[in-house]
Amino acid sequence: MTTPADASRDTTQKGVTQGAKAGSSDRPGQSSFSAWHRYSTELTLGAILVAFFVILSFASPYFFTEGNLSNLVKQAAINGIIALGVTAIIITGGIDLSVGAVAGLTGVISAMLMVNGVPTIVACLGGLLAGVIVGVINAVMIYEGRIPPFIATLATMTMVRGFIKLITDAAMITGLPDGFLHFGEARYLGIPSQFWVWMVLAVIMAVLLTRMRLGRNFYAIGASAEVARLSGINLRTNIYAVYALGALLAGIGGLVLTARVRMAEPTAGMGYELYAIAAAVIGGASLNGAQGSVLGAIFGALIMTTISNGGNLLGINAFTLEIVIGALIAGAVWLDKVRKGNAR
Repeated sequence: MTTPADASRDTTQKGVTQGAKAGSSDRPGQSSFSAWHRYSTELTLGAILVAFFVILSFASPYFFTEGNLSNLVKQAAINGIIALGVTAIIITGGIDLSVGAVAGLTGVISAMLMVNGVPTIVACLGGLLAGVIVGVINAVMIYEGRIPPFIATLATMTMVRGFIKLITDAAMITGLPDGFLHFGEARYLGIPSQFWVWMVLAVIMAVLLTRMRLGRNFYAIGASAEVARLSGINLRTNIYAVYALGALLAGIGGLVLTARVRMAEPTAGMGYELYAIAAAVIGGASLNGAQGSVLGAIFGALIMTTISNGGNLLGINAFTLEIVIGALIAGAVWLDKVRKGNAR
């Protein structure tokens, strides 16, 4: 026998069920909004990049030529590879000013080994190992020595630059093996080899940051290192890992640069740290940590390189372009502050 209370309870349960069904009809729209909110930075950057391409295609008859686009992709790939590592470091709330010097060191060490008869692969691995060692030194100073990342990596940048000049006597290294130099000119499916290296590394980094525990730890540390520690995350392991990873990617960028210019220069990679940081920040990485993406870094590197490339084609003074890029960095950081302020 059904009592009034049972009937009332059944009615309530039906209402809840119907309300849930009615609410579920709104979920697609909510999901779309959530997706837009999540990827709004990357979508905006993509639109800006397309706009730049359209404007420059009308402004210069040389922009869409095969030779110019090839040069643009090659340069963007070098900046982009280094920016991948810098993005991971910024996500943890750190910074690395030594990545340009690490790129130069890797190229120089590898070149010295190659011209002295060491097999190309072994020589490249030796150069990458030297770069990773610098990254570990950064981590030691930052974690064990409690030195702020800015100061620690500024110190290693200065020391590495001096070390490069010391071992090369400030001279260029030429006569690299043909197999290594061929990579700098190779194309696959009509696209420069540098682009494919960049994309493979980007996929690996995207998986690491979004699908692996190590990447999730980076975001957690960037949000709050103390909370991450209390939740069981090993800060030492992760700080060492992220700076070694950043140095490894900087080293790969240095090898790509060396193959492209067909020699190792003591000044190679100088200033690349600023372009990498700029690409990461323009791409949505927050200097406060816990924010950043691989896709954003890719768009950031492409936008930076497109501005530089387009400015050169239009005859804009190089110093003016530096001012524009500096303004972009300041604007990106300001927008990040505004977004965080609104979120509060």
